Parts: sequence; structure tokens; C-alpha cells
Amino acid sequence: MRLDQYLASSTGLSRKDAKKAISAGRVTVDGEICRQSNRHLEETPSVGLDGQPVLMPGELYLMMHKPAGVLSATTDSSQPTAIDLLPGHLASRVHIAGRLDKDTTGLLLLTSDGQWSHRVTSPRRHCPKTYRVTLAETLPESARQALEQGVLLKGENSPTRPATASLCDADTLELTISEGRYHQVKRMLAAVGNHVDALHRVRIGEIALDPHLSPGEFRALTQEEIRSVTNGG
Repeated sequence: MRLDQYLASSTGLSRKDAKKAISAGRVTVDGEICRQSNRHLEETPSVGLDGQPVLMPGELYLMMHKPAGVLSATTDSSQPTAIDLLPGHLASRVHIAGRLDKDTTGLLLLTSDGQWSHRVTSPRRHCPKTYRVTLAETLPESARQALEQGVLLKGENSPTRPATASLCDADTLELTISEGRYHQVKRMLAAVGNHVDALHRVRIGEIALDPHLSPGEFRALTQEEIRSVTNGG
């Protein structure tokens, strides 16, 4: 598909206005300004207009680097939400697949595809999620092993599923869990006598947070990233 055709189809601009935007240097392809209206785009192009991603109509699949202080919610009357960080033409079409606490940062998935998001969030599928945890105290080896075996959370009757826990340094832990209990990571560390000072999600399934995304930024998922959920069983 030609670049001007793609832009017109995905933004509502006329073909003439799309060409003007391209000529004016307002359009990027794979991060670089492109002034060629007739440029042929590959199957999964990364196109931007005025610094914002441009996506073709159809199902949307996005990743966002959620900043602290932002709610994982569609709307809120008094506090900023992750949806507020999207341009209007995208915000109205997506929902969040796998929320994060207000003070937790990192990978957030947003989509218009309900079946796809169900594969991410359904408790039956045990989709693994990896967090980088900044600890208040050094974690003893016995506590790390307990996290991997499963711990009993306060107020619950069954232990957590086995996790993967590896220390990055004295006070930073990388923890992968495959369930989504309320405030689970914080409660797991409390169960072994520690406290979470900061929490950052780095991966959901096979989708890793793009290191080029600054807090508040987002991009479309690649076809490979989308299929990693679709084909994940």
C-alpha cells in the first residue's frame, strides 16, 4: 500500500491532504521522516503523524510504558488514566488488558480485541508476568526459595502458584508470576518479611516492554507480538 493511501485510510484525511502532510515532513515511517507519497509500505509499517502513531482501521493492539501516578482505567473524574495518554481516535477504541496499580510502572497492553485480551487476563491461562521489584531490604536466599515454592498470603487459604525469582542485585528482584491475585507481588514480599519500594512490569507472556518507550509513550504491537498471545493456547 502507498504511504498516502495508508495515511488517508487511517486518519480520515483526504488523499490530497495526506500528500500535503507527507510533503511537509509531518509523517514518519519506522521513525524516520518520509516525504515520498508513493512509498510502498510493508505488511506491518510503523507510521507516525505529528509524532503520534497512525494505525489502520481494524483491531488495535498497543503497548504502553505506564508512568507512576496514572490509573489503569478507562475514565476517572479526578485522576489521570492510561487511556488519557492516547490520542482521541485511539482512546475511544481500546480497553486495558491486565491492569497495574497506580504507583506501578511498566508494560501495559491495550486492545480493541476482547478475545485477545481474555487470553492475556484469564486465570485459566496462567499467562506469566514478570516484574522488577525494588526491595526495602536485602532478600535472604531462604525467602527467595519460598517465593519460588509458593507462599501463603494474608487472609487467603491457598498458597500462590510457584514463581520464578532471581536477584538482580542486593535490593532488586526479578519476579515472574502466573496468576493475578490482588496486589499479589507486594503481598508475596510481605509474606516473606520484606516490603516493595517500587514495582515495574517488564514482560507479559512473550511481550517485553520496548526499551525505547519513555514513560507515557506507546506503540503498536508487531504481528509477532500479537501472535504470541493468539498462539499461546
